Amino acid sequence: MAAPYAAYVIDARTGEVLHSANAETRLHPASLTKMMTLYIAFEAVQNGEISLDDRVTISRKAAAEPPSKLGLKSGQRIALRYLIRAAAVRSANDAATAIGEAISGSEAAFAARMNRTAKMMGMTQTTFKNAHGLTQSGHLSTARDMTILGRHVLYDYPQYYNLFSRRTADAGIRKVSHTNRRLLSSYAGADGIKTGYTNAAGFNLVASAERGGKRVIATVFGGKSTASRNAKVAELLDLGFRRSPNRAPVQKPNRPAYVGNTATPGPAGKTIRVVSAVQKSPRPQMRADQEPVLMAIAAAAAAAQDEAIIKAAISEGLDVAMGSVDESVPDRRPAARPENLVLAFAEPAVAATEPDPPQLNAPQHEAQQEIVTRVSTSGGQHWGINVGRYGSRYQAERVLLRTALAEMTTLEGTLRKVVQSPRGFDANFMGMSRDTADLACRRLQARNVSCFMIGPS
Repeated sequence: MAAPYAAYVIDARTGEVLHSANAETRLHPASLTKMMTLYIAFEAVQNGEISLDDRVTISRKAAAEPPSKLGLKSGQRIALRYLIRAAAVRSANDAATAIGEAISGSEAAFAARMNRTAKMMGMTQTTFKNAHGLTQSGHLSTARDMTILGRHVLYDYPQYYNLFSRRTADAGIRKVSHTNRRLLSSYAGADGIKTGYTNAAGFNLVASAERGGKRVIATVFGGKSTASRNAKVAELLDLGFRRSPNRAPVQKPNRPAYVGNTATPGPAGKTIRVVSAVQKSPRPQMRADQEPVLMAIAAAAAAAQDEAIIKAAISEGLDVAMGSVDESVPDRRPAARPENLVLAFAEPAVAATEPDPPQLNAPQHEAQQEIVTRVSTSGGQHWGINVGRYGSRYQAERVLLRTALAEMTTLEGTLRKVVQSPRGFDANFMGMSRDTADLACRRLQARNVSCFMIGPS
């Protein structure tokens, strides 16, 4: 029995529907599913959850996935970038499962994140149950929803979009060929996006092509063969180019809010209590008679650094205004605060504490610190924004101050926080409502400032 047919064609620039046939019927998406797996991988990389060079350990479940596959072995370690290439180009099921497990810990948790993201994109008829798209009860989507997803892949992460037009790719353990290479080679302007096939789904394809300033996305479900599917998609792309206007403003889709692996927001009205913390410290516990002295030193150092950062930011602003910044000159850095001394800022008092001394022969871990320069206690303000990751705390603090001065309308009253991790120093503004965080990000992005929202945790 042939799989049901469905088709959907849009002008990618505006999202205008140019053709629709059975496009709202829930069908098996097959490997079109991997567009969402890859979308979340791109999101996770951009937001520092994982890096392209992180080595992923392959589970027995991932290694046992049926073809199409890369041929990964249980216990093998491979860089994320190779898994992404294999999933995008070869449509490898083992690579897709490994990506989901690396990001969310399990395929079930990753599927939940896929569904949250789909809902925020407006994919109202889609339910994901796995990362690869192999037939599973309840794992369904529509031609319309998959077209929406393809448009988000194109516009939300253009830096990765070239993956979908590569005829071949190095996947670490071997070279792989593109499952859509026939259409890419035969249709002028075609540059992606994703094929899919199972017995239940038939031959599926979401294709995008650009000609003469126009861009069209066409989706087909239920093709009878690769050749007939490609012929139908070519026909639909031609139809799209005929029906779309010569000129149209590019109206990019709204990127879904970043929520990471958090399933649900925290309760409203929670007071944000900001305290810096050190997990391990090689220093012995201070004596009681030393505490007032160290507190005074720490307070003086903090004041000196804040003053130096302000002066440096003002100086840099003047340099930019006069066109005299020399990028080759290293950062003007103030003196560092006393080593291993972490301050807890609270109103009205300032206190300095150190944890218990480490046990002998216990492994020492690098301290992870959070340094904040403002406190917010407004109930329900659990959202924030990130304005970049930097190589030093000083750079992150400088960017926070500079950004706060530039965007006082939405950032007034927020908490400036630098969060240290093994990957660097994140510059965050916290203590915001979701609407305020969204508005702040959009205003900063309009100034070409990198920004993404941080949800409640």
